[in-house]
Amino acid sequence: MADDLPRSGPGAATSSDGPGEAPAAAHWGPGAPRSARPVALNTFRENVILLPRGDPVLRPERLAGLRKVEIRANCTTLLATPMICDDPALVGPGEVGLPEPTFRRLGARAGDPVEVAPARPPRTLEAVKAKIAGETLSAEDYAAITRDLAGHRWSDMEIAAFLVACAAFMTPEEVQGLTAGMIAAGRRLEWSRPMVVDKHCIGGIPGNRTTLLVTPIVAAHGLLMPKTSSRAITSPAGTADTMEVLARVDLSEDEMREVVETCGACVVWGGRVNLSPADDVLISVERPLSIDTPEQMVASILSKKVAAGSTHLILDLPVGPTAKVRDRRSAQRLKKLFEHVADGLGLTLEVVLTDAIEPIGRGVGPMLEARDVLAVLQRRPDAPKDLEEKSVRLAGRVLEFDPELRGGGGERRARELLESGAAAAKMDQICEAQGASPLSATLGGLTHEVCAPSAGHVAAVDCLRIASVARLAGAPTDPGAGVEMLRKTGEPVAAGEPLYRIYGSGRFDFGFAVEAAQEDTGVRIA
Repeated sequence: MADDLPRSGPGAATSSDGPGEAPAAAHWGPGAPRSARPVALNTFRENVILLPRGDPVLRPERLAGLRKVEIRANCTTLLATPMICDDPALVGPGEVGLPEPTFRRLGARAGDPVEVAPARPPRTLEAVKAKIAGETLSAEDYAAITRDLAGHRWSDMEIAAFLVACAAFMTPEEVQGLTAGMIAAGRRLEWSRPMVVDKHCIGGIPGNRTTLLVTPIVAAHGLLMPKTSSRAITSPAGTADTMEVLARVDLSEDEMREVVETCGACVVWGGRVNLSPADDVLISVERPLSIDTPEQMVASILSKKVAAGSTHLILDLPVGPTAKVRDRRSAQRLKKLFEHVADGLGLTLEVVLTDAIEPIGRGVGPMLEARDVLAVLQRRPDAPKDLEEKSVRLAGRVLEFDPELRGGGGERRARELLESGAAAAKMDQICEAQGASPLSATLGGLTHEVCAPSAGHVAAVDCLRIASVARLAGAPTDPGAGVEMLRKTGEPVAAGEPLYRIYGSGRFDFGFAVEAAQEDTGVRIA
């Protein structure tokens, strides 16, 4: 499962309450242990325990007022959120109900004895209060915080408070400490080669799915590129969401290694291999709150890259009026922060500033973006040229890391691998090795064309608005939902001609998207 946690280390409730301190001792109450009963519920990343109301020893009415309880079975300890069960057919006297994720993480079997006790509040919450008060935290503070995050010791409310406090201000040294803590709190992959390359984009530009072209180009050249990608946080599709249309991305570490050894590359979901579990916990709260600050972005991206074993990274930093980064001054500031943290981690980093005046390619949403990628790989005449050209440029920068490649020859080599079909063949090999996609996705059956109100030419496209319409339509949860751009900046358009097409499957989601597009198309006609 994607949220497997080890029975010791980051997944267990064994993190210290502060730097240099031993794990807190459990306050185990009196009475015999309760019997474990599996419950057919999926609580995703959250550990939950169901307690029968009226248990004379556990007194669940009292425990339910706590933030967390500690549960112990088979020498494994986890923190969990208690819930009271009133159905004796689900959880009876002398039992505790364990939903599937909690049951698996404990390594329990039906009927195993389980002990339950109140959990001591993490002392790291004092650091959060200090941060809220405007204080600067040390590297040791962040190391302890990330251990507790990885151990699921904080509630979502406490995580949100931490994120908002950090959004107010963080020094470069604090970002360095948070990043290092994230890396230390999870696994770190090692590869047999001295050079392991990667490419990443900070996001914010709809349809900017260059990774799915850069990866097979680089692998076809012979450089090692074990690509771990994220799912969408605030966008209509992350790289993992789009790749999942083409192949399975939910691979274990062993499966990922096998693919990389066979193909020289992979494109998998990073959350499955537990590389930066503290970051995964933060993202789970950032996503519904749409929080994506520069400091958290730097820590998230670089912690995942170092944990995946990357030694050399090309970072695409799009700059545009409706991108995440709006102007060159802000871009240079963010670039320097990335470079500062990367230097401290020993990561070779090159930040590439790219223009972002409109969506890249035509598709916005998993299936539509995957269709664009295949069109470029298969050399179709209707393939989006902007997606192809940007991918070739970025792939060329990655290939320039190769000491055997003469300076300036990276882009030429990337184009050669794309046009010869070598990149397409490599992508086919990667998809076959990762396995068939679990999605039976088709484009949404509901469509609506958004038309130009007057004649002229397309003067500007609002990336944020287009992304919002695609998300309202159902992307990325519905892979077949999204937006297909039918006009690019500078192109002429007649009154009543379509600017873009909305796809959806759910009637309500689709209706919200159409309504939003009617309020503001996001396309300015001059």
